[in-house]
Amino acid sequence: MRKITLTRIANTPTYCIGRLYVDGAYVCDTLEDTDRLLSDDMPLAEVLRRKVKHQTAIPTGTYRVSMHTPSASFGSSKFYKEVCGGKLPRLQDVKGYQGVLIHCGNTPSDTSGCILVGENKVRGKVINSQRAFRRLYAIIKGEGDVRLTVSRIY
Repeated sequence: MRKITLTRIANTPTYCIGRLYVDGAYVCDTLEDTDRLLSDDMPLAEVLRRKVKHQTAIPTGTYRVSMHTPSASFGSSKFYKEVCGGKLPRLQDVKGYQGVLIHCGNTPSDTSGCILVGENKVRGKVINSQRAFRRLYAIIKGEGDVRLTVSRIY
C-alpha cells in the first residue's frame, strides 16, 4: 500500500497551500481551493452548508485513491494520455464531493475542489505542475491500494 500525505500549511480566502508526501518522502507542493475547515467526521449536511461549490477544499480525512478510472475532463488530453493513459488519481467517497482528482494546474481557478500538484515558488499558485504530476504518478502507478490522508497544521 502507498500512503500519500497532504499537509495543508497555509490558508487564504481564495486558496490553500500544502506539502505532499508519499510514504513519508516529500514529492511536491499542492494548491487547493480555500480550506473552510471541513472534516470527514462532520455530518454531510454540515459539509454541504459550509461548502462553496468549486471554491472549497475537500474535508480533511483519509481517502482511497482509484488509479483505474478514466477522467471525463482530462482523459483525452495528450499529456494525460501519455503519462497515465487518461486515468488520473481519483479520490473515493469524499463527503459532499464527486470527481475529486489529483491533477495539473497553476492557479486557484484550476482547482474546482481538486488537488493541484507543483512547486509553490510563486505566491498564490504552483508552477512546474506537469513535472510534479509525472513524478507523483511514477511513484504511485501500479499500486493496488493507495490512500491519501489530508490534514492541516494552521
